[in-house]
Amino acid sequence: MTGEPVVQPALFGFGPADPDVAGARPGVGTLRVVDLFAGAGGLSEGFRQEGFTIVAGTDIDPDACATYALNFPGAQTTCGDIRDRDVHNRVVAAGRGADVVVGGPPCQAFSQVRNHSRIIDDPRNSLYREFVKTVDELAPTVFVMENVPGMAQMGVLEQVKEDLELARAYAVTARVLDAADFGVPQTRKRIVFLGVRRELGVVPTPLLGTEATSQLALVRRDKGKYAIEGRGDNAARLLHALRDPDDLTVVTTAQAISDLRSLKTGRRDEDIALVDLPEPESAYQHLMRKELDETLRNVSVPRINQDTVTRLRGIPPGGNHRDLADELTVRYISGQRWGPSTDTGKLGRAHFYAYRRLHPGIWAWTLNTKADSAYHYKHARALSVREFARLQSFPDHFVFTTDPRRGDLPGRIDGGPAHSRYRQVGNAVPPLLAAAMAREVAGLVGTARHRAGAR
Repeated sequence: MTGEPVVQPALFGFGPADPDVAGARPGVGTLRVVDLFAGAGGLSEGFRQEGFTIVAGTDIDPDACATYALNFPGAQTTCGDIRDRDVHNRVVAAGRGADVVVGGPPCQAFSQVRNHSRIIDDPRNSLYREFVKTVDELAPTVFVMENVPGMAQMGVLEQVKEDLELARAYAVTARVLDAADFGVPQTRKRIVFLGVRRELGVVPTPLLGTEATSQLALVRRDKGKYAIEGRGDNAARLLHALRDPDDLTVVTTAQAISDLRSLKTGRRDEDIALVDLPEPESAYQHLMRKELDETLRNVSVPRINQDTVTRLRGIPPGGNHRDLADELTVRYISGQRWGPSTDTGKLGRAHFYAYRRLHPGIWAWTLNTKADSAYHYKHARALSVREFARLQSFPDHFVFTTDPRRGDLPGRIDGGPAHSRYRQVGNAVPPLLAAAMAREVAGLVGTARHRAGAR
């Protein structure tokens, strides 16, 4: 059992935008946030953790909206397509006077941009256009837009910045951040656009993380043999931090979920009493449980077939299909047929992504929206939604749910409630990464207010 978590913010480069201004952070509780394309609420959760007031959130998925409404009861949750005039007007009405707008609009056509066509004019980017339009209408002090990092390589970065500047009303910066560099036990890169009203006269400083993802890596040395190696000037220090369960700056998979090892394949019960779990085994587990009541939720575990169990037992921690013995690459090991067959009688390329086991000594790879995107490092089983949430840095009191109405609903994605919960977690912005953004926003606003008061 470890002691209470001790955050080491010096490694993260947090603080006021102006280093000469002591105590420049405002009373952030007075800063109001609107979350567009909110999903389950990863961005909102990060800003809430830093003391901001979440006033409104919107998404098209009724299941994600149910989760958002449950976890942000003080905010107005608007469910529907923001391109619909009524939905848009309700969101704008709820967000009037907001200081901060955040969101991650889906962008469909960035890679198809040719010649000098404007991405904002492409009908496939109508949701991106709605984000820009809503920022223009609400005129917040600051906005944060996150998206896929590939945008930086698609030749549209300057176009996006120009769109977001809104005729030079905002000074906009863009940078690619990796969540694992901000204490999240998962590598997840996002490009983050931060806009500040130009008349405030403040410029965002670089948001610096540990840079662990550029200096540490899980390396395959031979079939079935993996090791964590350092490759930079700070590698020794970062390796030490990675191995220290009381250090929150870099967090491993085991430090995130080891206390949930008793969960079993096929567990149907969604709840487990806190008294039935071991004491926290890392500072990160202490942090995740900080506001938890007597019950931990979202702990059911999917069933998996015997062939998958057999293969997982043949894959070491950190390994994948390349580590399987030849006899385990047969499509149907037990003879029981399940899923699509292949002409060769062997595993096909479509199966390869499913046979991957996490490594306990380093952060997880980027989770997707499916339960079989990662398997436990020790036990031959899938992860629960709660373990997915831990790897995304959602605190244990944050509960994932679905709209209780059955059947097709506008905006609902097929797959059922269980899949929806995994999808909500997998699509989210990690709250600890969002919290780093929130600290930067607080510093910028604080600096601007301090300068204004000194005039």
